[in-house]
Amino acid sequence: MTEQHAPGIKLHTKIQGSPDKPTILCLHGHPGSGDCMDVFTAALTPQFRILAPDLRGYGNSKAPAAFAMTDHLTDLEALLKQEQVGDFYLLGWSLGGILAMELALKLSQSQSSRVKGIILIATAACPRSNHPATDWSDDLLTGIAGLINAAAPGAQWNIDAFGKRSLFRYLVQQQTPATYRYLAQYALPAYLKTSRWAHQALGNALKAGYNRLDALPGIAYPCLMLVGEGDRHITPKSSLETAEHLPNCTTKVYSNVAHLFPWEIPQQVTTDIQQWLARLNPAPQTIP
Repeated sequence: MTEQHAPGIKLHTKIQGSPDKPTILCLHGHPGSGDCMDVFTAALTPQFRILAPDLRGYGNSKAPAAFAMTDHLTDLEALLKQEQVGDFYLLGWSLGGILAMELALKLSQSQSSRVKGIILIATAACPRSNHPATDWSDDLLTGIAGLINAAAPGAQWNIDAFGKRSLFRYLVQQQTPATYRYLAQYALPAYLKTSRWAHQALGNALKAGYNRLDALPGIAYPCLMLVGEGDRHITPKSSLETAEHLPNCTTKVYSNVAHLFPWEIPQQVTTDIQQWLARLNPAPQTIP
């Protein structure tokens, strides 16, 4: 990540769950918002306190000017301090996973906040794509499918007529009404509220050849890497490569899903996350 810095900002953050529970900091992707992480919170809030910020330049966290990717870390550290977070877990989806790894590396020497584990979803420390080239017809069909889906979320006729021929076919493989309802409720609003500065910051990092594989041995925390077998935006190969560089990583690959797989198989993903967290924190045994 580049080293230029902008002043820190206060992030708009959705906070759910009891403050006396362990904290999970949930980081969304690009484009995205804290609301996009709702797919995880219903299952996790009974046992955890969830912080789901809109990153700088996304959702309701406005970016006053151009910024670098490193500025997200400054903002997140300020959020942890503001909410008096000590030990916590990180959950990051796509770009959020990259930031989760970067934040874990930065906090590895911290005395105030300590990472207990990291859940990485459709992400990589050296992200690569095999997305096919697109043209104006793909953009047109995606616009039509998205607008109709906003007006009639999950309508099967729209999925069949436009969705399966649009760019949505590369984001999700299980093009079901339930998945399209997630797209209508979360993806479209997040896309519309992603700033040009956010697009620019990510674009600059990718053009610079972002690659942090060599730093990953510094992340000793337990990690869970969840991968979509049909992911075209961050390839399974790059996710698995990242998992191999993490000293303590459990990996699971889901078949017949793509980059937005938490919206394709939400129950399976949240169950796997819950089970992994439970293994890290086994319930105390009671003596009869």
